[in-house]
Amino acid sequence: MTGPSSRRPSRRQLLGYAGAAAAGAAVTGGTVALGKETPHAAEPVVARDLSPYGDHQPAVAAATPKHAELVALNLLGSTDRAALGRLMRLWTADIVALTAGRPAPGDTAPELAVPNAALTVTVGLGPRVFTLPGLTTAKPRGLDALPVMRHDRLLPAWSGGDLLILVGADDAVSVVHAVRRLVADAAPFAKAVWRQTGFWNGTGPDGKPVTGRNLFGQVDGTGNPAAGSPEFGATVWATGPEWFTGGTTLVVRRITMNLDTWDELTRSEQERAVGRKLSTGAPLNGTAEHDELDLEARDADGRLLIAENAHARLSHHSVNDGRRIFRKGLNYVHDTGATRESGLIFLSYQADVAGQFLPMLARLDAADALNEWTTTIGSAVFAVPPGFREGGWLAQRLLS
Repeated sequence: MTGPSSRRPSRRQLLGYAGAAAAGAAVTGGTVALGKETPHAAEPVVARDLSPYGDHQPAVAAATPKHAELVALNLLGSTDRAALGRLMRLWTADIVALTAGRPAPGDTAPELAVPNAALTVTVGLGPRVFTLPGLTTAKPRGLDALPVMRHDRLLPAWSGGDLLILVGADDAVSVVHAVRRLVADAAPFAKAVWRQTGFWNGTGPDGKPVTGRNLFGQVDGTGNPAAGSPEFGATVWATGPEWFTGGTTLVVRRITMNLDTWDELTRSEQERAVGRKLSTGAPLNGTAEHDELDLEARDADGRLLIAENAHARLSHHSVNDGRRIFRKGLNYVHDTGATRESGLIFLSYQADVAGQFLPMLARLDAADALNEWTTTIGSAVFAVPPGFREGGWLAQRLLS
């Protein structure tokens, strides 16, 4: 039996508030690089890890991860601007270590930090952050809780939040471990209020990247601007306020899908509701996934090939005054006893929520054929700060 003096100090005792600042400083001093060494292998391992550094948080433009978890947290009453800065420094140190496959500072399960898992972490700030003293003039334009739509049935269990962490990886264990560390380090500053887990398959049978499918069987995300293109930059990256340049806004919508009634439809009825072929994702006027939608094309009977209420038509930029978003999705299932809820965690990135996303959302809520089989039960919006360089930290321009 050991006495108090021989007990191992807790992680919080090891770090504390002062430790949080020191952990952030460790990003520059190389301390976070200490950890298990990469073993020598007979054959080289192909690295799949993204650098955590850059002008933007890297996961935004990256492919949708195979496994992901989103956690929303609310700030504790004692957390002010300075304390939030301490948390961002600590999370930055965690992210730098974990995305490289090294244990986070003070990690209680260091063996679970492994390289080549394609681990990414995205951090967002909810609207209430910008009510803190010293931050009220820094709020990005239009960053407010979304209005409740006519078809919404929002539940508090999946809505709102002051902070967001979105962790993705090829390996579910890596996701669980990273979330555990980030939430533990946030404990002196914020408390988790909801968690959502999802999955996505963006790889075809030949091993090449594909768009991926939701649980309706749709190819989902075809109309996205190509990452790295000028169109992508104009759609996604904010240009102000000054601290937010290079950031973006993220809308999270939890959408249930009634798979039982969807399965009662014929295949042609399903395709008409979507406006695309289920086999390839091609528009009903075309043959390949990325063929342009011809919204005036008609069949032999003079009927529009892409119906007036088809999802593909109503979400297309040409009927939304050129507005675009960059959308991602995560399939989910949520079991309660013998009952299973299935759906999509819809993620929309755009420079301006009010100017780009809201008008499109209103149009879809008013007339989208898919409203008959889908219901939004969760909604949240976050400002995703720009990225950080080596030696810097998340939201540094906002919180320093």
